[in-house]
Amino acid sequence: MACQASSCVLRFCLQVVEGYHQRGREDAGGMWKDNVSNFTAAGPRELPIQCYIRRDRATSTYFLHIGLTPSEFQSDKLLLAARKIRRATCTDFVISLKPDNFSRSSNTYFGKMRSNFLGTKFTIYDGQLPHGTKIKLDDRSSQITQSKQGSSKVSTQNYKVGTITYELNVLRSRGPRRMNCVMHAIPMSSIEKGGTAPTPTSFHNFSDKPIHSSASKVDDQALDFSSTSLANSIFPVKDSDEPLMLKNKPPRWHEQLQCWCLNFKGRVTVASVKNFQLAAAVEPSENVSADEQERVILQFGKIGKDIFTMDYSYPLSAFQAFAICLTSFDNKPACE
Repeated sequence: MACQASSCVLRFCLQVVEGYHQRGREDAGGMWKDNVSNFTAAGPRELPIQCYIRRDRATSTYFLHIGLTPSEFQSDKLLLAARKIRRATCTDFVISLKPDNFSRSSNTYFGKMRSNFLGTKFTIYDGQLPHGTKIKLDDRSSQITQSKQGSSKVSTQNYKVGTITYELNVLRSRGPRRMNCVMHAIPMSSIEKGGTAPTPTSFHNFSDKPIHSSASKVDDQALDFSSTSLANSIFPVKDSDEPLMLKNKPPRWHEQLQCWCLNFKGRVTVASVKNFQLAAAVEPSENVSADEQERVILQFGKIGKDIFTMDYSYPLSAFQAFAICLTSFDNKPACE
């Protein structure tokens, strides 16, 4: 059983790495579409995909690599990159397929994550729509255009797929940050026995159409997965599906080390307030096994200066896991 699980994870990793090399073979004006779903498809159930994030403080850039630990061949394993952009009332993390182009009008734009002013709430915007997901059209983005083939196409650039909230530490008590995630694009039923997670069927090249909106207007043009759909006929799902909710696993206080500890199984070696493990937040009425409730879906932690590990598994994708981990890099004075 262990060999089969390892083989499955290895095949998944090889597909992702091959996708990266295929992207590199495309010409500068081309769009890498064939294997982009590897970044937005749910990870394997059997074992986590082990990655690491490298932070460049000088440029406020974050690089997601696939692999156990950093090596001299970092560029061969680069999956996604993010650029931190501070604004007057919020912070944006723009996520791109390439580390040298973070323009939202570019065909390498993948998505973004935005914080509120206090750094306590973050919203994940995906650049493509997961297949089989119900959506709500905002009043300002409810236009559905007809393509030449006659099929409906939503005219927008961003899809709101997740919300991460950090609890305020009003009493300034010691301890790690406490966070909750609502993954609007993933149903809770995905972690039930026989459940499946929605995955994108294609990657839209948004550079095919001109973008005339300013940055603030583009932000308004976002589809919201969190409520009743106006397009259920296009993306049918069960009305009873609730979104997947994640919560951080509570650590234990280690008297000898005088710090809060989690069992990262050797993947995290430096104590940090940024370290976390996420598991499903399940209600008693949900049909989810005890083992599934205890399973770590995403873990993130420090292993060196500006180097962090990120291990994710089903039903999260590499993009979703990366976006969640990026929230740890924003300032949160009210949560510590």
